[in-house]
Amino acid sequence: MDFEQYDPPSTLVVPEHKLSKAKFPFIDVHNHQRSLGSGNLNGVLKDMDALNMKVMVNLSGGNGEGLKRQTDNIRAHAPKRFIVFANISFNGIGEPGWTEKAVQQLETDVKNGANGLKVFKNLGLSVRDNTGKRVAIDDPRLDAIWEKCGALKIPVLIHAADPKPFWYPADDQNERWLELKTHPGRRRGPDNPAPWEQIIAEQHRMFKKHPRTTFINAHFGWYANDLAHLAELMEEIPHMYVEFGAVIAELGRQPIAARKFFEKYQDRILFGKDSWQPAEYSTYFRVLETADEYFPYHKKYHAFWRMYGMNLPDNILKKVYFRNALKIIPNIDKSLFE
Repeated sequence: MDFEQYDPPSTLVVPEHKLSKAKFPFIDVHNHQRSLGSGNLNGVLKDMDALNMKVMVNLSGGNGEGLKRQTDNIRAHAPKRFIVFANISFNGIGEPGWTEKAVQQLETDVKNGANGLKVFKNLGLSVRDNTGKRVAIDDPRLDAIWEKCGALKIPVLIHAADPKPFWYPADDQNERWLELKTHPGRRRGPDNPAPWEQIIAEQHRMFKKHPRTTFINAHFGWYANDLAHLAELMEEIPHMYVEFGAVIAELGRQPIAARKFFEKYQDRILFGKDSWQPAEYSTYFRVLETADEYFPYHKKYHAFWRMYGMNLPDNILKKVYFRNALKIIPNIDKSLFE
């Protein structure tokens, strides 16, 4: 038997509160649904209702006609329950007029129902310009896009890089060894395509360069394991919000420090999950709402350690679950949360 197989149930006897539904209605600001462009949405809505999810933000909206098909179908079948974010196509960046065309497309997408912009991790990792050069996150050819988002009063949710250990050797000193062993395609190496620190620094410079634009830093900016440093960034970049998609395991193993962080930055933290696996939301609810001790995460390869609940008070839960999102994402129906 190897480490992957060894996962015995705990003999610890402590109170358990296995939650299948959030205490308050919530907005998931980080989800991906590519099936919203046609047909009824009853299946997804049924799962959302069971979780008490009132609004799902689909970050995979695309652009152009594909985005319009999504927003048209949502208006026809469930106009209050989904928000769509547009995406930028970086094909051809560097060619004459590319920036102006990208800004114009974003304006059109917003007119067609987009309420935010999602930037995937390909920016900074795999996006290349027309000369083959890696495009940095703070490339000046993108400045007009970030400025336009500020002018349109839509937020930018951006995922930069990946967890830092993906750049480390996959050895016995790497806390993500099991994930890299089971998902070897996630390993990068120190300069693939640039050092982790360089990519993250590009993102932070870009944030600071555009103070009139609201940014949502996906996955706690990959600093959920270093909340002291993330707090410094929150102070340096007051127009930056964070969401905890795919990093609840980091918060669940440090409930005291995490609760202090949530207390201090309760007005700038959003609920995000990332992948659409309804059964996995239970872990998120349990970490946020309960004082439970030593319970497992739902994916051993992602977090082999145990979780502890933060037991957040109702006023903070409501901000994280929906109030903060209502502040910065336009056109969400507030009556759903009354």
